[in-house]
Amino acid sequence: MFTPGHLHRSSSPGQPDFTIDFHYDVRQDAKEGPMLHCRLQGSIEGKAFEETFELHRDTAFNFASVATRIAAKHGLPTQHGLIMRGHDAYDRMFEDIREKLGVQSGDTVDLDHLEQDGL
Repeated sequence: MFTPGHLHRSSSPGQPDFTIDFHYDVRQDAKEGPMLHCRLQGSIEGKAFEETFELHRDTAFNFASVATRIAAKHGLPTQHGLIMRGHDAYDRMFEDIREKLGVQSGDTVDLDHLEQDGL
């Protein structure tokens, strides 16, 4: 289920037991400018976890890759797609982030940000 700033995912029959909340907002960093601040929290197979990460404005659209890696690190098999499973919710989340950051198609990407953000 998606609401602006929050995506909730839980397992369907036949999947590992999980419930995960992905919260995000834009924060202004004095040095780096607008940053997408993200927090994943939930449980996978009964094991609770919480992690945060930040992405620069120009690399923020890699959020799904980072969130999937974090969920996999905590035990969610990647084929159960934390984000892509509900493509409609993903599309709305993408547009919400684009609006919050004021990003336009064709904006440049600072390649140093890819390395800094671990992408």
